[in-house]
Amino acid sequence: MKNFVVKTIANAGALAVAVWLIDNITLTGDSTGKEAATLLLVALIFGLVNVVVKPVVKLFSLPLVILTLGLFTLVVNALMLLLTSWLADKVDLSFHVEGFWTAVLGGLIISVVSWALNVVLPDGD
Repeated sequence: MKNFVVKTIANAGALAVAVWLIDNITLTGDSTGKEAATLLLVALIFGLVNVVVKPVVKLFSLPLVILTLGLFTLVVNALMLLLTSWLADKVDLSFHVEGFWTAVLGGLIISVVSWALNVVLPDGD
C-alpha cells in the first residue's frame, strides 16, 4: 500500500511539473487545495491507465517499438496521457491536454520526472 501511495505522489509531482512547463497542458481550480486534490485524482487515473491499458498497448505495439529502437514508446506514453485527459474530462476533473505533440512532450517530461521522484522517494517494498 505504501508503494502505491509513493507512486501516486510521484505521478502527481510529475504531472504538476508538466502542467507548469507546458502551456497546453492545463489544470484549473478555484483554490490551491482544489488544484492539489484534482492533481491527485488525475494522478490516480494516470496510474490506473498505466497499469491497465498501457501493458496491452505495449504488447500490440511491440513490433513498432523494436523497429524504432524504443522511440515508439514516446507515442505510447503520449496516448496514455491523452487517454488520461479524456477520462479526467468524463469524470469532470479540470485537466486537459491539447493535442498529440503536446502529449508527446508532456509524456516525456512526466516519464523523466516520475523516474527521478521514484528514485528519491522511499520504496515501500
